[in-house]
Amino acid sequence: MNQIYYVRGQKVMLDTDLATLYEVETKQLKRQVRRNLDRFSEDFMFELTLKESNSLRCQIGTLEKGAHSKYLSMAFTEQGVAMLSSVLNSTRAIKVNIKIIRNFTRMRQILMDTTDIRLEIAKIKRDLSNHGKNMEIVFQYLNELLKKQAKPDPPRTRIGFKQDSL
Repeated sequence: MNQIYYVRGQKVMLDTDLATLYEVETKQLKRQVRRNLDRFSEDFMFELTLKESNSLRCQIGTLEKGAHSKYLSMAFTEQGVAMLSSVLNSTRAIKVNIKIIRNFTRMRQILMDTTDIRLEIAKIKRDLSNHGKNMEIVFQYLNELLKKQAKPDPPRTRIGFKQDSL
């Protein structure tokens, strides 16, 4: 899962990582992809720009300039990885492909779980803000009652039998 990157709003794996997993050279993997380009539409695979490549080099930290291919890396989405197994067509490719697809699925599940948690937190915040508004209204009513009670009552005339004073 640490070889799955987020590029252009998609979860992808790089050709170098896939070549290592499939136990083939990166140039052989790229050659097979280029021979079968009709299988890899833009939502399956794309080449990184120089800026994206440099950005990933900074994120990964282990890539040294000049130590890797002089060509831009290819990034494969989940569907592109699935298509690679048919292009490479070896038992190793099929086994690795199954593991990669499982990792993509697990990553998707983790993201969905965190999304559910975020939605629950947002709901709780919304409910609490409504409670705060309701409490504010209750306090306003209590203040009004206290103000009414604070006013002194006018003197009342006594009711009942009164003795005449002499």
